[in-house]
Amino acid sequence: MRLLVGLGNPGAKYESTRHNAGFWWVDRVAQANKVSWRRESRFQAQVSHFSTAEGDVWLVKPETFMNLSGQAVASLANYYKIAADQVLVVHDELDLPAGAMKMKFGGGLSGHNGLRSIAACLNTQDFWRLRLGISHPRDSQAVGQAVVDYVLQSPRSEERSAIDSAMQQALKGLPMILAGEMEKAMKQLHTRDQTKI
Repeated sequence: MRLLVGLGNPGAKYESTRHNAGFWWVDRVAQANKVSWRRESRFQAQVSHFSTAEGDVWLVKPETFMNLSGQAVASLANYYKIAADQVLVVHDELDLPAGAMKMKFGGGLSGHNGLRSIAACLNTQDFWRLRLGISHPRDSQAVGQAVVDYVLQSPRSEERSAIDSAMQQALKGLPMILAGEMEKAMKQLHTRDQTKI
């Protein structure tokens, strides 16, 4: 795995919103590897980089806003000659409860505009995804709230705690992910206790 993409919207206004869960996780990866972010205008993104025994790893937070995330991802992937199946996109997932997470390769886009943009710009849906559950408004105390409003609000404190716990667990699986041991990584991520909030 050579490119880890966190999805979200740039700016303080969106920093704590559910839709920025992907940003939260790649921030943790950068912190764990003691690397900082820098703005790369040619990629329209915040970019960080570290090296492992398997090779160089790039971290990306697109600054194009969610609906145009693919522009940043494709420009960096093309520049560094990174294949789509070496890309892991980390994003919020309405169809999983807060605190749950799933990793998968390819498949549908779940109506997620960030994923749709990346698939269009890479010209394939065959990339890895780490789905961080944020619950759906129909399954939470936000019943009846429009999805667009829900994802652009901050999670309740107990939801954020569950999401933080899941992200920490995913961080423990990072060495397996970077080594390409995806079956082992998925087993670790999927078998943890995922209590619905």
